[in-house]
Amino acid sequence: MQVLKRWKAMFVLLFLLLPATVMAQGLAPILSTDDLAKSLKDSGLVIVDIRKVEEYRAGHIPGAVGIFYNNWAPGRGGLMNEMPADEELLDLLSDNGIQSDSKVVVYGTTGTGADRVNVTRVAWALKYSGVQNVSVLSGGFEKWAVREKRDVSTEMARPKSRGYKGKFNKGLLAKKDYVIGQIGKAMIVDVREPAFFSGEQKLPFVAKAGRIKGAVNLPTGQVFEKYPPGDHLEACCWTYKDAASLKNMASGVVGSDLDKEIIVYCDSGRVASAWWFILSDVLGYKDVKIYDGSMEDWAKDDKAPMEP
Repeated sequence: MQVLKRWKAMFVLLFLLLPATVMAQGLAPILSTDDLAKSLKDSGLVIVDIRKVEEYRAGHIPGAVGIFYNNWAPGRGGLMNEMPADEELLDLLSDNGIQSDSKVVVYGTTGTGADRVNVTRVAWALKYSGVQNVSVLSGGFEKWAVREKRDVSTEMARPKSRGYKGKFNKGLLAKKDYVIGQIGKAMIVDVREPAFFSGEQKLPFVAKAGRIKGAVNLPTGQVFEKYPPGDHLEACCWTYKDAASLKNMASGVVGSDLDKEIIVYCDSGRVASAWWFILSDVLGYKDVKIYDGSMEDWAKDDKAPMEP
């Protein structure tokens, strides 16, 4: 009986420790500069700098490989930001030493709204490709190098090219016909600012103002805050708000059912990636997709239901 009790106690302890062990194998989805600095020598770490080539060459986080953003979201089929062909993604990952079990940290700049969401767009492409552990650096290169004056390098990283073995996760991407079929079934989330959601404004490349029928609004501008907070003149960059704030914003719009299907979209498929990443990787919603064509694709089709 005593032996049985001891085995039971050991099993309970193992069960309690298992989540911590699993978490220790990866990095936090939204990574602080402090945590990245502590992890620079971690086995399997690949840091991806998505800034322009000349910016990367002028100075980057030590060990980072430079892969400009446009490689991850090229224009295809007349649309501005589309997932690359699978073969192109395989070459991109293989040539830069990225494997499905790599710990990948993506960073760029944070000066504009587009800059701030580029990192999550790349994170989505990596997850779509089958890379399991992907993080984005909060505050970007400005926080690392300008505000905190951490070490930078001009040495070009030369990763060993290896054949990529990951399994693509096609379930992270939604096409127009699929979205049409899910109206009234899935939670469809428009992440644009309220004036665009209501149809008061539109971008020039979007054919008609309005939103996908039945969509709810979760603006991406709410995700970020200036750093350091307070005096705007001192702010060097933009960081992500804390997880509790993000959870409150999300649950107030999409609810707290982690199993529901959620499809996020914006104007071109770029901005939607911020809430996709937060919902799926930070908050734990299990079935979150991006409609890659977004309103650029939707609004030019008279058969695609819109409101108002």
